[in-house]
Formats: sequence, structure tokens, C-alpha cells
Amino acid sequence: MTDLFTASSFRVEQPRRGPFARTRYKILTEDGTLLAQAAEPQEGNRLEHLKKVFPGKSELDARVVDVTDPGGEPLLVIAKRAGRMLTTLHDADGETLGTVNTERIARRYLLRDPGGTKVGEIAGDVARRNFTVTDTSGTAVAHVRKKFAGIATHLLTTADKYTVEINDPVPEPLRTFAVLTAIVMDMTLHESKDLT
Repeated sequence: MTDLFTASSFRVEQPRRGPFARTRYKILTEDGTLLAQAAEPQEGNRLEHLKKVFPGKSELDARVVDVTDPGGEPLLVIAKRAGRMLTTLHDADGETLGTVNTERIARRYLLRDPGGTKVGEIAGDVARRNFTVTDTSGTAVAHVRKKFAGIATHLLTTADKYTVEINDPVPEPLRTFAVLTAIVMDMTLHESKDLT
């Protein structure tokens, strides 16, 4: 889907941010070269900002993150609907690439192509820090691990770091799902930490 994600390992980082800042992610190579960035759109109103300051269960709110190349050219859109049940991936033109359907929150997610055919799964551990992406035969095609930075950082900041390791070859759209698993899982499971 994009030539930027051809490496076998990546880092996905969410920098620490203030209460009115947009959700942001960086997709980097192992040596720190920026491949892509992802952020919520600039548009917003006062109500959306208030939700960020007083998040409550903000992980249940709908969110959209635009993925761009380092120069700002649109690549993909990740759209999480309200709740934790459905996230849709779109290309830069708005065409649906597939969906992440929650089967068991924090444990199992079904990956489907635009026609609804299952192309794989994401399985998570109880601590929500490790995720395995598998194909339809159950073969692991990628591992995503969230680095635990200590209890204070985990509870009080938005700073998160993930590693993504892909067991090549992985066909599309499963490869793009694997690359974006860290962002999708962070938006679904960890994005209630908006007040920092």
C-alpha cells in the first residue's frame, strides 16, 4: 500500500504532549529515520478540546488520525468509531483498505479487507503491551511490543513507545495492518491519558 513500510522492523512513538495538543505518532526505522507521522486533524472546536482536558473515558470517543510521509503528503487515514469495536483504514483518497473489528477487547481483533473477508487477527496479552498479528492460518506475521517506561510515565503521560517486527514476506493489506497495529491499539486501549 505504501513503499515506505518495506523494512522488517519499525519503532512507533507517541511523544509526550500537553492537554491541548493533538494526538501524534512517529513511525521510524530502527536507526531513527522518520518514515511517516500520524496526527489528529488540525480542525476542532472547543468541545473537543474540553474532552481532552477532562477525558473521562476518552478511549470510547471517535478519533481520526491522518498518516503522512515525512514531507506531509497524505498516505493513510485511521478512523476509530465511537466505542472500541471498529477501526477503519483508508487510503489518502478515502477508499477503504480494511477494518479492525474487536472480538474481545484487549484480547482479539479481526482484520478484514474492504469486502469483509478476514485476512488476519491481532491477539493481545492481558497487560495490553504485546500484540501478535497472524494470518488466516494462524501463522504469526508480526509482533508489536509496547515498552513499559515505569508506572508514573504510564499513568500520567501520553508518551508511549512500541517496536514492530514483521516476519517477511507479508502480503497486503496484512502488512499495512501490521505496521499500523501499534497506533490502532494505542487509540483503542491507551488513549484515555489525554490530561498531562
